[in-house]
Amino acid sequence: MSVGRWGTGLAATGVLVATGVWAMGPGADGAHGRTGVDEHLWSEVRPVIEARLVADSRGGGYGEAVPGLRARWFCRAQARDLKERVGLVRAGVSTLCLEYGVRAGALLECGGAQGPQVLRLRRDTGADGGFRVVSAQRPPDGAGYGQWVDAHFDHDADADTGDAVPTDALEAAARDDFGLPASAPVRGC
Repeated sequence: MSVGRWGTGLAATGVLVATGVWAMGPGADGAHGRTGVDEHLWSEVRPVIEARLVADSRGGGYGEAVPGLRARWFCRAQARDLKERVGLVRAGVSTLCLEYGVRAGALLECGGAQGPQVLRLRRDTGADGGFRVVSAQRPPDGAGYGQWVDAHFDHDADADTGDAVPTDALEAAARDDFGLPASAPVRGC
């Protein structure tokens, strides 16, 4: 292939990559959720939402039944839409919760769940994080799932966009919690 063709191919690739980055926009990179989300408000409610997800996951994993694994849940949420009105916050989120344990220097992934949720939080100065979750809704399994998502999420903030919540942060948090090095392998339970 000639140098001219290589140059044209590289230029075309650059245009495609730049177009993709532009289309995703800031905040739509899979790490922060969707564009247009109030980042300050999200930084306030995210820890409260993730703590609630962990609390709701307890008791639902295989690893918890095996004491030697010291298993616990780690959860991550991404904002899909976020609105506050009169002290009440409505957060449409994509969630990922994974149950990790540890054995022989390896991180064990024992269970998990992911999916969209809508949580409502009220400002409460007496609550951890300054907010209290007043309701949490999940779609039904099977029939009705798509209709629930359509009814609860703006089309611009669709919870089922194909962007999986990344597991990197959960793995790093679990390794840190169990005192494992960053290079510790992840295996199945």
